[in-house]
Amino acid sequence: MRAGRDERAHLRGAQRGSASDLEALFRIHWPRAHRAAYLVTHDAQAAEDIAQESFLAALRALDRFDRRRPFGPWLHRIVVNRAIDWTRARRLRAEVELSDSLPAGERSAAPQDDVLAALGRLPAEQRAVIVLRHLLEFTPGEIAEALDLPRGTVNSRLRRGLDSLVEEL
Repeated sequence: MRAGRDERAHLRGAQRGSASDLEALFRIHWPRAHRAAYLVTHDAQAAEDIAQESFLAALRALDRFDRRRPFGPWLHRIVVNRAIDWTRARRLRAEVELSDSLPAGERSAAPQDDVLAALGRLPAEQRAVIVLRHLLEFTPGEIAEALDLPRGTVNSRLRRGLDSLVEEL
């Protein structure tokens, strides 16, 4: 319970412009924010950029943040949504580049048994909920709240994503 009070105190201080409180929030939340971005994007540089941009976006919106709620899920929602957007844009760029350079019959990927590689091939929406649930240990309710989705949508994305992973592996 102490951690929650400390976080709320840091949030109050950060909302008042305290650099040390902002730094404390960063130290507390950076590792999981970066990890979430990386697990969704599978790109270290993109994860770094996304996590940093997400922190900046959160800081810009801090005056609208409800301090009674935990900061971590709110930040993770920003991180995961930005990571999903980045992944979608990358996939679209890759599809355009691939379709421009290869005839349709030559597009094939070598089979890989690596779980992270298989996870990377899932649709971004399924990958995000699997990362939050099984790698960052969020509950389905926390995922629903963090991504602003109905819990049933979270459960169906988890099920479809896990079924796809089982099929592939």
